[in-house]
Amino acid sequence: MTETGAAPAPLGRRERKKAATRQAIADAALDLFLERGYDDVSIREIADAADVSTTTLFKHFSGKEALVFDRQDEMKAHQLAVVRERPRGQSIPVALREHALRYRQINPDDEPEAAAFLDLVGRTPALLDYQHAAWLENTTALARIIAEDSGLPADDPACTALAHFALEAPRAARHHQDRAEAITRAFDLLEQGWQSITSGTHKP
Repeated sequence: MTETGAAPAPLGRRERKKAATRQAIADAALDLFLERGYDDVSIREIADAADVSTTTLFKHFSGKEALVFDRQDEMKAHQLAVVRERPRGQSIPVALREHALRYRQINPDDEPEAAAFLDLVGRTPALLDYQHAAWLENTTALARIIAEDSGLPADDPACTALAHFALEAPRAARHHQDRAEAITRAFDLLEQGWQSITSGTHKP
């Protein structure tokens, strides 16, 4: 929904065709990556599988890594919504912690495709680095939402710090045997610090 509550206008024919082409390319890329591994698939092979030229492929995607994360903008928007739409009384660090844990605790039996995707990313250093850099691009937007929700100035460094470290926490937990516990511990630290900063300013 838009900010005014009105449904977004439907896409025109040209936009629908572009969206379908983009999705076909992303689907072809992911199928090949899952079948053979990210490093063993070329851009030309992806274009051929999607029945497009490499020129068309690069009109939709900036590079090979971007083919894997074609829904990155949607995921970033969802993270902002986690803060805006969290249950009454739940703190911002707790909401972000639960979001981080949900994303990394997918049951392969319940969501095999999502689990396969996470496995692909987890065993491909180039994709891990790209994903992390893409997540950090959301720092400014997330900090702004945190500030608005907390009644703090838009440029408050505490909001930027919380956003940055919330986005960093999953990467910091990558090499721990129990990643969920490592993420939880990191957010416990953020929660304690955030409470000390926002006492008296956080809305009930």
